[in-house]
Amino acid sequence: MKEGRFKSVGNSKFPENLLLDLVFTGVEVNYFFVCKRKLWFFSRYLDLEADSDLVLLGRLLHEHGYPRKFKEVSIGRIKIDFLERHGVIHEVKRSRRMEKAHLFQLLYYIYYLRRFGVEVKGVLHYPLLKRNVEVELTPDLERELKAVLEEMKRITSSDKPPQAERKKYCGRCSYFELCWC
Repeated sequence: MKEGRFKSVGNSKFPENLLLDLVFTGVEVNYFFVCKRKLWFFSRYLDLEADSDLVLLGRLLHEHGYPRKFKEVSIGRIKIDFLERHGVIHEVKRSRRMEKAHLFQLLYYIYYLRRFGVEVKGVLHYPLLKRNVEVELTPDLERELKAVLEEMKRITSSDKPPQAERKKYCGRCSYFELCWC
């Protein structure tokens, strides 16, 4: 490796410029599409969903829907639901509909691993829909993802949260009181 500034991740050291756009978690990428205000609060370590019933249901679905395959894997800032030896990472979603937030969360995982020289593809699993979606990070999607990451940096580095926007799921959100009370 070239001389320069290095950052430790676990027991390994990496050039700082490699890690510049790998500062987010997959959950944060998901929140960018769900609610930018929620992203801002979460980036400040206000994790109000840790004890949420919906999060618990999702965890149970992961563990019991794929019992032989399920083994959550943590790599740096990301947590992959499970992976296969031949370069396929899997993300399981409890939702009854496919969302852009799910796609970009998985694309971020693929991008993250690619930055470390690991080529993978992804699969989004929707057990309630009985549907799986194969995902690849194309050059166009990578450009879009990089733009998302730049906007996320702008939002999370701001001193104030973005203006609250009323959305149909606000009433079920764990952050509701921070926005509307």
